[in-house]
Amino acid sequence: MYQRWSEAGWQQKLATPFVQIVFGARQTGKSTLLKELIPNPALRLDFSDPGQRSSFLSQPEQIIGICKAMPKAAEPQVIVIDEAQNVPAIFDAVQHLYDGDKTRWRFVLCGSSARKLRLLGTNLLPGRCMVSHLYPLTTAERPCVGAEALSFTPASPLPWATLPSPLGLPVWPAVDLPTRLAWGELPGIVSVEENLRADLLRAYSMVHLAEEVRREALVKDWAAFSRFLKLAALESGQVVNYSKIAQQAGVSHPTVKSHYGLLEDMFIGFRVPPFSGSARKGLLSTPRFYFFDLGVRHAAAGLTPSRDTALASAGPVFEQWVGLELWKRLQYLQDGQLCFLRTKDGAEIDFIIERNGVVTPIEVKWTERPTLSDARHLLKFLQEQGPKAPHGYIICRCAYPMQIHPQITALPWFCL
Repeated sequence: MYQRWSEAGWQQKLATPFVQIVFGARQTGKSTLLKELIPNPALRLDFSDPGQRSSFLSQPEQIIGICKAMPKAAEPQVIVIDEAQNVPAIFDAVQHLYDGDKTRWRFVLCGSSARKLRLLGTNLLPGRCMVSHLYPLTTAERPCVGAEALSFTPASPLPWATLPSPLGLPVWPAVDLPTRLAWGELPGIVSVEENLRADLLRAYSMVHLAEEVRREALVKDWAAFSRFLKLAALESGQVVNYSKIAQQAGVSHPTVKSHYGLLEDMFIGFRVPPFSGSARKGLLSTPRFYFFDLGVRHAAAGLTPSRDTALASAGPVFEQWVGLELWKRLQYLQDGQLCFLRTKDGAEIDFIIERNGVVTPIEVKWTERPTLSDARHLLKFLQEQGPKAPHGYIICRCAYPMQIHPQITALPWFCL
């Protein structure tokens, strides 16, 4: 077990008198981190286990009797329920117990999908819970090769401090950029030998997603969904073309929209909206869609996760990695919005961060020698936005941070 950025925050939340709900895709490390934070709960249930799932689906109220049979103690009894979304009625039972005695128990409910909970209108304990999310690793958790050579910390479009580990856990080993682009940042994947990662990612894409979708009866035509999944993965990082994907997958336009929503509910992907603060005409209004992890994206697209695969499309894959890193940081900070800008004639800003009244444009370039010509769209955007957009960045593969214009800094990827 290595450090996670969420350690300190989760530890503080677990000390509060509220139900804790933790969401995140499979293999992001939810269960592993909770086992470190709560090594000896009074009760640990796992509804991914068929026996436990079947038992509580038929009789969810048994949790009430089990908890009431626990002896009262000076400290609350902690109950951890993994994959809680598989037994939606468990949320009602937890509310009943919590409302009856707010100090006797502490409940921690984990889930890797919110789809069924949303469709069934499941009680998510409003006013009684705190919700957290866990994502694949960030550069604050898994250091970058090259960063150690710098003796100073350059300005960044989204400052990101490494937090001390309250559990005293070690830092993840530092890795280079091609490794990140090849296999992504899922803890359960990057902690094993490289020669095993591609097979594990293929299994994640084919087995885990199929299991989730089929068990929850989320789609009627699995073959059509498989075609959609591959197309969506291939188009990851691009503006969504619903009509094109519907035609190629052989499904209706509304079905494609529903499938994208399903990926979001399963925390497999997310949308990045277009920037709305520009006076330019002819702006595209359709969002981009990103898979939450590059390794999963490669496997879902039918590609072999490897350095060769990543470097064959280095520019677009690198751009996705930067977008994923920025998005994860904003989600953890719970402050700010990630957008992009693209006009119908092709002018584009890869990413725009809106935070605390400041707008920061970012271009991503697969180059080791950024020049002023790489910043032309950034400079035009800064001029349009005025004082609320004081500075822009180019994220690239240069060896050191470089000022290429008074308002533009080129940053190495490891300084992001």
